[in-house]
Amino acid sequence: MTELKGKHVVAIFISGFGIIIAVNLTLAWNAVQTFPGLVVKNSYVASQTFDADRAAQLALDWDVKAYLQGDNLVLEIAKDGQAVEPEIISAVFSRATSVRLDQTPDFTFDGTAFTAPVEAGAGNWNLRLVAHAADGTVFRQRIIVDDAQ
Repeated sequence: MTELKGKHVVAIFISGFGIIIAVNLTLAWNAVQTFPGLVVKNSYVASQTFDADRAAQLALDWDVKAYLQGDNLVLEIAKDGQAVEPEIISAVFSRATSVRLDQTPDFTFDGTAFTAPVEAGAGNWNLRLVAHAADGTVFRQRIIVDDAQ
């Protein structure tokens, strides 16, 4: 058996910390690459009208759901069981943790629901929706998309 000398201890010490630093750099790199971005530029400014905006949105009393039907994304918005057709300002279909596969669906309304062709695989998908109601109320919501309906 070899005797443990100072150079061995230094090598073990440098190797151990080298592994820790390499893992931290890898995790930091992956975190930055998959960060979907900011939701609002200034959270303090957004918070000033949050309660009023939320109350107005809840007063719409919309039942909103999104799901995949084959290669189509279906968005149903209803009030009291009747389909609602708001003006869609923006919609982003994306993974929950990455912007790499973001898509902007081109919705068409068929009288009961909005549909749009998308490229989706299995897994967790979200739809970030901004729409205007007929009365001008802004509706903002992140909707978890069901795999199939």
